[in-house]
Amino acid sequence: MVRRLATEEIEMPQPTVERVWELGATLGEGPLWRADQGALWFVDIKRHLVHRLIPASGERSTWVAPEQVCWLQPTADGRWLAGLQSGLFWFDPDAGSFTKWFDPEPDKPGNRLNDSCIDAHGRLWFGTMDNAEKADTGRVYRLSDDGTAIAAGPHCCITNGPIASPDGNTLYHVDTLGSRIWRYTIARSGELTGGEVLIEIEPGAGHPDGPTIDAEGCLWVSLYGGWGARRYSPKGELLSEVKFPVAAVTKIALGGPDLKTAYATTASKELSFDDLAKQPFAGSLFSFPVDVPGLPAPVVSVGLPRA
Repeated sequence: MVRRLATEEIEMPQPTVERVWELGATLGEGPLWRADQGALWFVDIKRHLVHRLIPASGERSTWVAPEQVCWLQPTADGRWLAGLQSGLFWFDPDAGSFTKWFDPEPDKPGNRLNDSCIDAHGRLWFGTMDNAEKADTGRVYRLSDDGTAIAAGPHCCITNGPIASPDGNTLYHVDTLGSRIWRYTIARSGELTGGEVLIEIEPGAGHPDGPTIDAEGCLWVSLYGGWGARRYSPKGELLSEVKFPVAAVTKIALGGPDLKTAYATTASKELSFDDLAKQPFAGSLFSFPVDVPGLPAPVVSVGLPRA
């Protein structure tokens, strides 16, 4: 069943949204909380930058990638796997280096990687998209046991997520331009079955962007052009909405010592001079408190080559 619920139908108390880092990102994305480091990692795709914030000390660090960098994920052997424009890379923060592993779509030079997640079984899921944001050439992939990328789900222009349920048995995939969030069952083999549209964002509310999931299995969905983010139940029921002072909210990560601080990346991409005057903090990193904590970040343990 597709859930389409106007926000005015339910009362939504608003938490305080605070600016954490006014860095003016062109396309901030991919926030990831590392509890073992007490650090938030995220990227600015269009500026080819990786950022790290340690909130307890205020330490801020930045690395430059060789091309558009879309996400980072930790691996079971202590490395970083990064999704760049042309494929999967190994990222070494100490050396500041990016070493290419492989390109899942060598026949689609107009595509780039976009978003990713790790499920409870240690499997990496990631999506691709048309870099020009016009053609339905994007796809969701799963890193298989033998280290190859297996296509899953339908084609679409801009994939976001995917994100897996806490038990690793359900995958949610965002079709951004289609304004739909799909739900699939993950078979024991890793194959996707039973795809259905769970949520459809109503016209005028922005486009669904990067999702994350909390300890209750509820989805936090960012709204690009919608000035906010929403929390949905696993059944697709709209539970709450948080409003932002900027239009393009791209993705949320739940972090902090108790995993109850939501960090949100935003974008300033393609904003006019007048738009920027109205939202001078576009591209900043924001935070707000949540009642339900997030989940510890899983690590990629399936399909990795030897270090």
